Amino acid sequence: MDQSAKETNGNRIVLVTGPSGAGRSTTINVLEDAGFEAIDNLPLSLLPRLLDGPPLLRPMALGIDVRNRDFSATALIEMIDKLRDMPNLTSELLYIDCRTDVLLRRYSETRRRHPMAPGESPEQGITRELDLLAPIRARADVLLDTSNLTPHDLRADIEKWYAPGGIVQLAISIHSFSYKRGLPRGIDMVFDCRFLRNPYWDESLRAMTGQSSQVADYIAADDRFTPFFDHVNSLAQMLLPAYIDEGKAHFSIGFGCTGGQHRSVAVAEQLAKALADADWQVSIRHRELERHAGAAVAQER
Repeated sequence: MDQSAKETNGNRIVLVTGPSGAGRSTTINVLEDAGFEAIDNLPLSLLPRLLDGPPLLRPMALGIDVRNRDFSATALIEMIDKLRDMPNLTSELLYIDCRTDVLLRRYSETRRRHPMAPGESPEQGITRELDLLAPIRARADVLLDTSNLTPHDLRADIEKWYAPGGIVQLAISIHSFSYKRGLPRGIDMVFDCRFLRNPYWDESLRAMTGQSSQVADYIAADDRFTPFFDHVNSLAQMLLPAYIDEGKAHFSIGFGCTGGQHRSVAVAEQLAKALADADWQVSIRHRELERHAGAAVAQER
């Protein structure tokens, strides 16, 4: 496949298939992380309706599973040909392959039933599925054999083919919160800011938030602030590339204080700026400020 075919755009569809246990679901997840709109286990009969809908704003990855009730090799090959004849649309077939002995070992390790032989041995199901997929495998534009690949290796190969520039951007979200209301869900790394000087006790700052420069300057004047922030920033900058290597697409960092209005907000804002300046993709949420804003809107109504 040439480089132009690897460029992601809104008029691109990648059909992903292969034998059960080879890594098709992992591949779909990686493509979604790379910016594709991903739909797994799509019945072939629904694909024309999907294409008749609104124009594609992102490249699309469609997982095709032999377990779908309307699946047949003939129907899929006919669909591949139709897609390739469509103007202004780039389509390709990504086949995730694996040796029979490795598939059998994977099924033995997980003790799962094979979808094509639920009441028989996995070996019988693997043989049937490979026979069914043989003509489709022959039509593959990209064929990846996962027999000797770890999940991390497979991710790296998919990213090499399909991620813009071969790199999947890690999305980072930074949260501020109040310990009175507990930790936000899904936070990967949390820092407690309650040891920093508290603007709440300064009446001129009490009604402000950590987003104001006066409050940020007040907190930064604490002798412990700079070494604390520098360590947090250095830790984040060191760990984030490692999380990309581990296959994470999202990473969240939380900062908490007593009320979630001053210290946690100010530190979250400063770290978000530092990471954005280092070209990381960053979003920020202030849970308590959002809650108070929502309450104010409700009262106005």
